[in-house]
Amino acid sequence: MYYPDELIEEVRMKSDIVDVISGYVKIQKKGSNHFGLCPFHNEKSPSFSVSQSKQMYYCFGCGAGGNVFTFIMEYENYSFQEAVKFLADRAGVNLPEAEYNEETRKREGRRARLLEVNKEAAKYFFYQLRGESGKGGLAYLSGRELSRETIRKFGLGFSNVSSDDLTRYLKSKGYEDKLIIEAGLASFDEKYGMHDKFWNRVMFPIQDINHRVIGFGGRVMGEAKPKYLNSPETMIFDKSRNLYGLNFARTSRADNIILCEGYMDVIAMHQAGFSQAAASLGTAFTSGQASLLKRYTQEVILAYDSDGAGVAAALRAIGILKEAGLTGKVLSLEPYKDPDEFIKNKGQEAFQERIAKAENSFFFELRMLERDFDLNDPESKTRFHREIARKLCGFGEEVERENYIEAVAQKYHIGFDNLRKLVLSCAARNGAASPAAKPKSGIRKKKDPEENKKKPQKLLLTWLVEEPYIYQKIKKYISPRDFTEDLYKKIAEKLFADLESGTVSPAAIISLFADEEQQREAASVFNTKLAPLSNRTEQEKAIHDIVVSVKRNSFEYFSSQPAADVLALNQVIEGKKALEELSKTHISLD
Repeated sequence: MYYPDELIEEVRMKSDIVDVISGYVKIQKKGSNHFGLCPFHNEKSPSFSVSQSKQMYYCFGCGAGGNVFTFIMEYENYSFQEAVKFLADRAGVNLPEAEYNEETRKREGRRARLLEVNKEAAKYFFYQLRGESGKGGLAYLSGRELSRETIRKFGLGFSNVSSDDLTRYLKSKGYEDKLIIEAGLASFDEKYGMHDKFWNRVMFPIQDINHRVIGFGGRVMGEAKPKYLNSPETMIFDKSRNLYGLNFARTSRADNIILCEGYMDVIAMHQAGFSQAAASLGTAFTSGQASLLKRYTQEVILAYDSDGAGVAAALRAIGILKEAGLTGKVLSLEPYKDPDEFIKNKGQEAFQERIAKAENSFFFELRMLERDFDLNDPESKTRFHREIARKLCGFGEEVERENYIEAVAQKYHIGFDNLRKLVLSCAARNGAASPAAKPKSGIRKKKDPEENKKKPQKLLLTWLVEEPYIYQKIKKYISPRDFTEDLYKKIAEKLFADLESGTVSPAAIISLFADEEQQREAASVFNTKLAPLSNRTEQEKAIHDIVVSVKRNSFEYFSSQPAADVLALNQVIEGKKALEELSKTHISLD
């Protein structure tokens, strides 16, 4: 829902950023700012800064930054509107009710009711595990060496042997049959009537990234089939777009996410301290799940079972990760089958060592491919090398392909030039891109001309925030129209108006943007470190050069616009005049 700017600003002003962030991150005051370890990337030295005066945060390590809305959006994975509502509720600000059409209202109401009934079912299962009827389930979990704390963290529960326990409980709470069935908690047929979906099973609540219960997995007690049973897909539960344990893994301070196959693997890893573990939900890994992972990490380590099915699943997942732009590695669990079994037998340190030695996914693919060839037979060996070349053609980026050709040639003793020719031949046959020629030494890549235009605009805005008095010295030469980058122009429009009124609020300016990336870029403007200048003369020269750069870029930009554009024509005339004046003018900061 759209909220008025005045209301958004009220919520922001009543949500002190130090107060809010300290509820998530341990921060300590050092000088005028607070510092702590960044929650958005793994680091050992604090580079995460929170400014009470600016009501902003910024990480000098990974570049994450913004105001209090941005933080909640990034940390909780909320939309801008959800972040506003979350902080409004926290601050006691009443927001107007959303105006939905009838169809949307019914749909949202249905989603809310499904979440409610799942939450109630999770509570029921949780308490059953601790009762007389749940002794078998508790004994099973204890036998798997899970602590009471771990059982509580994951909300594990038990569904009784009786086939309608949960149904009767939910109906006593006022939930109608249709909703219970729609949530996948019960079924109806003419022979048995209304009966529970899960019974005599240890229950694993499945939560979305915001810790809301959206479904369940159940492990049967005894030898009945199926061994594991999952909720069917519903309005709130899409198996292909959720991952078990990701609600915890996404806030892990590790620089990767470990992807495995089962609930118990995830839980065992978390208990052992590997809180970055998550698992697919009884289905093959999907592109939707890869996209979800990309929000939180760049590197995914596959910890699939070491049997044939696990290897096949890993090979399939590698392709999906690559397609999503994620780096994939493969964890060796041998001689054990899965992470749970490995940790129980070898311990936490050994598992950490395996993580550190996780295999590059491309070399894992080649190692698995090698099994199909007899490398002692010249003909078979040649076919293997051709297959390697074919796979190398799959790298679209020239530099990456060259690096892999070099590494593969060294590993398999092929010879760089020989392998490169083989790849070139394969690429020509299949219409793929040709390997790039290695650049000659001494040739440096030219800077991006667009970056050369953006940098002075960003520096000028930074300087105006840090030293507001400069505005009065330069405002006759520069206007918001001179900022040709859309984001910088929007910042300048608000900043210049604030400078005129004498009330500059960087955090309020960031609120102009609903997109996280734009908020991050805006935050970087207010946290750019200016080069130290030893005296006033150097400072005056620097500000003069930046103003001239911004004005010249503006003049060139508007000069390239159609002649019929009156606004552009006026800007060109004004720009030429200002540049002539600046060439003869010294900007004094006294």
